Amino acid sequence: MSLISPKSIFAVSLMVSLAVLGGVSLAAPDKYTLKVPDGLSFSDFKGYEGWQVVSLAQTDQVLKAIVANPTMIAAYRGGIPGNGKPFPDGSRIAKIQWTYKKSTEAPFVVNVPDKYQDIFFIEKDSKRFPKTSGWGYARFVYAPASDSFSPDGKGSDCGYACHTKVAAKDYIFHPYQKR
Repeated sequence: MSLISPKSIFAVSLMVSLAVLGGVSLAAPDKYTLKVPDGLSFSDFKGYEGWQVVSLAQTDQVLKAIVANPTMIAAYRGGIPGNGKPFPDGSRIAKIQWTYKKSTEAPFVVNVPDKYQDIFFIEKDSKRFPKTSGWGYARFVYAPASDSFSPDGKGSDCGYACHTKVAAKDYIFHPYQKR
């Protein structure tokens, strides 16, 4: 004779199944499934977390780390855009942004990242983005409550108007900093 009744087994199985399904439905969406209108997707930038730093910047609102893929880093090292040549197709750059705060630990005044805010992606693909001088742009806003991202919905040309100010540098603001 069994110590556990079939009804008890069913009840425990049902509770476990509901807990698992509930956990799945509450999980944040996979960032690599997101894309902006016109097709620039987060998955195009898989691995950006390990890309080399190009530059750092601070505005009145955010701290920025600008990183680039190996194709773009090689172009920078080859003198682009200072030599007047354009970045090659396949160049990708990410601008990761945080709000900032004063460090409470450093013995001097220094701003440090506080809350993750958003990430901008820029990709050079002359065939996909001919209307924007070969560059596609995307912004993904971070939501801390759900630990997830959402596309801002403006499309792959959302950053072009701003970047026309640096058309002579192939639409890229940040130079590769000496190390």
